[in-house]
Amino acid sequence: MLQLAALVGALLFAVSAGAETYSARVVAVMEGDTVRVLHGARQVVVRLRWIDAPEEGQAFGREAKQALVELTARQIVLVRDYGRDRSGRRLAELILPDGRNVNRELVRAGWAWWFRKYSKDRALGTLEAEARASRRGLWADPHPIAPWEWRAAKGRP
Repeated sequence: MLQLAALVGALLFAVSAGAETYSARVVAVMEGDTVRVLHGARQVVVRLRWIDAPEEGQAFGREAKQALVELTARQIVLVRDYGRDRSGRRLAELILPDGRNVNRELVRAGWAWWFRKYSKDRALGTLEAEARASRRGLWADPHPIAPWEWRAAKGRP
């Protein structure tokens, strides 16, 4: 019953925030901040909004992806879909059946950065600061490289 209440609460918040909201099953984790979900009969690629996780081939990329697998694999999640990014992926928040926000959980655990350039969500900033101070996840490295800097060095957007 508590899980249902959490999902209903999340749904009400999403409606008020202007996001399209729907349930979907996570069928694949592509990277530490990207999943494929099954919504009805179609598969949708979802990029987690407001965060940026290490890329495949980058330090901590595998660990970030594994953290997302452990949170979401085969779960039915609530998707708060805010539209497409420039690559055509859906930008969204994922809410687990217990009400936890996957985007925030990855930042809290130290597997993703708060993407300040695009987000005004100060809670993500607080979670990132706490993960840094506790040296969780990628913050165990004294000089982690932000994914956007890593991509720029590789000539990728």
